[in-house]
Amino acid sequence: MDPGDLRDEMVDGLEARLSIDAAVSLAMRTVPRRTFVDDAPYRGQGEDVAGTTVLAPGTVARLLTALDVTPRAAGTPDAGAADTDPTGDVLVVGAGVGYTAALLAELVGEARVHAVDIDRQLVYIARSNLDSAGYPGVLVDARDGADGLPEYAPFDRVLVEAAAVAPPERLIDQLAPDGRLVLPLGGPDQSLGVVDAAGEVRERAGPVAFDPLLVDGEQGSAPVRNRTVREDRERSETQGYFAETGWEQGWIDWDDQRNHTRRRGRR
Repeated sequence: MDPGDLRDEMVDGLEARLSIDAAVSLAMRTVPRRTFVDDAPYRGQGEDVAGTTVLAPGTVARLLTALDVTPRAAGTPDAGAADTDPTGDVLVVGAGVGYTAALLAELVGEARVHAVDIDRQLVYIARSNLDSAGYPGVLVDARDGADGLPEYAPFDRVLVEAAAVAPPERLIDQLAPDGRLVLPLGGPDQSLGVVDAAGEVRERAGPVAFDPLLVDGEQGSAPVRNRTVREDRERSETQGYFAETGWEQGWIDWDDQRNHTRRRGRR
């Protein structure tokens, strides 16, 4: 079957069970997901690629619908639609393999889309994929996601493809006055939150399940972090210390975690 037909079939299925913005649907019918996901890209499921989970198309559609982007007129990347002001610069935190950034590039123009990922290997993959898909102008950089991309701020929209207990303050600071931040909020129990430039959660757009926002050292291509001096130095060579259970939030008692690990090791 023709790839375009497969994309249409995928989006038809999404529209039958989800409330999706019409512009998002059109972008998903246009962007070649096969460039980003080789294995059965249109079957509607998430995929593991290069050590990261590529979001299922339905999840991406929900994220972009919550982001509430006003697209630019087709064929005029620097001109807005006739009756509304188009969305300006957009930041994606968690570039992954680049698929979400490509959809946003289709909506607002590639020069207005910026993406960051803490994993440098994924940054290279995303850049290559975006170039192959026809969106070489999307900026992708290796950064700690919670720090955002301040040199390109303010952003009309910020999308975070990882969960946090509370909206990261630096991302809120990088929003335009009428901007919108969309991210999964919560620990093990999460909902999709829509946050304004004052840091207020204005909307909850249903339950989601995302991995936590990583700190330096937790990315798949890096050794384990030494995040605080309280963590055992001898574990600095161990891959993924606390990665399975540690949400990177201030309410975790790292001394207690360390002592618990030591007690287990003496059994």
